[in-house]
Amino acid sequence: MRVVRHLTLASLAFAAVAVMTADAGVWAAGKPRIFFIEPKNGATVKSPVHLKFGIENYKIAAVPEGDVKTARPDVGHYHVGVDTGCLEPGKTIVKGTPSWIHFGKGDSEIDMQLTPGKHKLSLQLGDDLHNTVKGLCSTITVNVTQ
Repeated sequence: MRVVRHLTLASLAFAAVAVMTADAGVWAAGKPRIFFIEPKNGATVKSPVHLKFGIENYKIAAVPEGDVKTARPDVGHYHVGVDTGCLEPGKTIVKGTPSWIHFGKGDSEIDMQLTPGKHKLSLQLGDDLHNTVKGLCSTITVNVTQ
């Protein structure tokens, strides 16, 4: 009986620690943030330019196949605007627009050909319907040399 009581108390203690740890993970999640991992803002680079994206506290996934009618909550994919700034929250990023590159398969890297000179790059999150998500856009400037 004494062994069972000790095991029960140990199990309860373990469960309490597990719940506190899970709660701490939720508390630590914080506000979502999108950013360029590479290149850094103000970098001088050669074409093709390697772009690598990152996000915190949000899920990146491929857009579902078929005719998507609703967006999954807290799920999106990247778009990169070349020589353009961030779009307003809720605005649709039109696929096939020359200034925006769509990463609907959930990719987070690309080698991009850019002409020599200064370029503004905007990394913007879109939901499954390609609508921008409030607060999830980041802009950098790079100087491309030959």
